[in-house]
Amino acid sequence: MEGSPTPALPLRVLGLLAVLYSSSVLHLSRGSELPSVTCGSVLKLENVKHHVRLHSHDVRYGSGSGQQSVTGVSTVEDSNSYWSVRGTGEAACQRGTPVHCGQTIRLTHLNTGRNLHSHYFASPLSSNQEVSAFGEEGEGDHLDEWTVQCGGSVWLRDDAVRFRHRATEALLAVTGEQYGRPIHGQREVHAMADPSAHSLWRAMEGVFMKPGERDHHAYHAHTEF
Repeated sequence: MEGSPTPALPLRVLGLLAVLYSSSVLHLSRGSELPSVTCGSVLKLENVKHHVRLHSHDVRYGSGSGQQSVTGVSTVEDSNSYWSVRGTGEAACQRGTPVHCGQTIRLTHLNTGRNLHSHYFASPLSSNQEVSAFGEEGEGDHLDEWTVQCGGSVWLRDDAVRFRHRATEALLAVTGEQYGRPIHGQREVHAMADPSAHSLWRAMEGVFMKPGERDHHAYHAHTEF
């Protein structure tokens, strides 16, 4: 994508990308049979209204927290849009188990190992609540925790869901603001207090773990990954 950085990827990321691409026939065909999003899955999330995927890269905000930026991109193929569904420090998320509506999770950015994060800093374009990526190798703090809001008992892949930030109660959202250089055309991702069409997300491309399934190709240093 224009303006996206292309840093050297660590071996753990290269291994996971190999699963996503070279094993797509095996994993994605089996995953497509599974109607729910499960713990340990690696996926992309699309904003339903704006048709952009939740994205991050090793570019820091020039204001606010100065942490790693989170944006929305229309490009489908960008590997910087993959996130891992993980548990929190208080509640484990066993690989392959469906994520329940009302469950609190972490979303860890695959390429940089930082968690989706929010706090009371103002976002750079709209002055809503800033959303960033924070931590190292999947380890952050309580501000990385998001509660899945959906209408049934579990998070279904075909359903639109919301993510409410546990600490501030704001909802992950996209509106119309676009960045200039160096990330020209990418949308601002932020958090907002009130639910709206801007805060609906749907699971898209990825590797979805089945109950009882172990991914022998993936990175094993984090048991929840």
